[in-house]
Amino acid sequence: MNLHEYQGKSILKSFGLPVQEGILIENASDAESAFVTLQRKTGTQFAVVKAQIHAGGRGKGGGVKLAKNLDEVKLYASNILGMMLKTPQTPGGMDGSGKLVRKVLIAEDSYAPDFNACKEYYFSVLTDRGSQKNVIIYSSQGGMDIEKVAEETPDLVHKEFIDAALGIQDFQLRKIAFNLGLEGKAYKEMCAFVKNLYRAFVESDATLIEINPCLRTGDDKILAVDCKFALDDNALYRHPDYENMRDDTEEDPTEVEARINNLNYVKLDGNVGCMVNGAGLAMATMDIIKMAGGNPANFLDVGGTADAARVEQAFRIILKDPAVKAILVNIFGGIVRCDRVAQGIVDAYRNMGDIQVPIIVRLQGTNAELAKNIIDSSGLKVHSAIALQEAADLVSQVLA
Repeated sequence: MNLHEYQGKSILKSFGLPVQEGILIENASDAESAFVTLQRKTGTQFAVVKAQIHAGGRGKGGGVKLAKNLDEVKLYASNILGMMLKTPQTPGGMDGSGKLVRKVLIAEDSYAPDFNACKEYYFSVLTDRGSQKNVIIYSSQGGMDIEKVAEETPDLVHKEFIDAALGIQDFQLRKIAFNLGLEGKAYKEMCAFVKNLYRAFVESDATLIEINPCLRTGDDKILAVDCKFALDDNALYRHPDYENMRDDTEEDPTEVEARINNLNYVKLDGNVGCMVNGAGLAMATMDIIKMAGGNPANFLDVGGTADAARVEQAFRIILKDPAVKAILVNIFGGIVRCDRVAQGIVDAYRNMGDIQVPIIVRLQGTNAELAKNIIDSSGLKVHSAIALQEAADLVSQVLA
């Protein structure tokens, strides 16, 4: 689950990390009071007006503006709220449709009073599957173009791998601060900052925390100016307060509908819809589709309780994608009986009326033969298969 910048900062702050202070508004009419309150709280003279969407590169699309007086705060807030913001990370990139900005953050100017005395760094914390460890990626070249830094000067991007059982060690904190060229007060501040950053990553069950930029101010304080925060959906039951931060308007509507119906769904860019039970089987099914000459249009796991209602809802979600030219249902009947799934497919097909997209059903496991008979005798335009290769051949035929 992705969070907005202001939400990520609130979590970081709860773990003792200094952050750029800001006030969220959803109406341009609130910009003046937010700026006045911010000045009273922080003493800032300027304000940064920042669009709140689930995408990076907001500054490149005009979604981040430095306001030097109250009139500019109101002007920028009015211009940014309601705009379709296009960034390299919004759908379609800079040439796409962009994302609607519904909220802006009126934030303090953390670079005052001496911009030239400040220094920007880059930090991210995530899990590295290759090493089976957590990793902190950091660089002395923070800012908007960290991708360019990684491409052109990879030696300036460092990685510190951390054993999850041991946690981050003091020598690793010192190493990170040293590699960033820090000393004195800034060195100590950075060690404390990184320690709390890693603790926030572990204890919040995050999958990613990215801070770009992480700022060293003119008086050697370290703080998070920006924040990209992603949480593990499977751990949200441990964090009900984080679950309440979910912004459905920032997510794909079909994925939101699937989540409401307890279906694990991820939209992809292919032409063959997938309906499976189990993540491993889903990966194998997508491989089958590729081998058959198609491309997966989605990942959809109905889980172990694939009754008629659940199957019907899954069909409806898949068919909302106009790019889908065929649907492959691949179910292994272990906990769930194949004949129940087959009957659910037949019932769903009839309830939904005439479905124009070819459907291939491969059921294997408990009562697989009975399930095949149910499909074959239904009189519906559904192709049944038992073997994996048979399902792949049918995909090839309907796409030809």
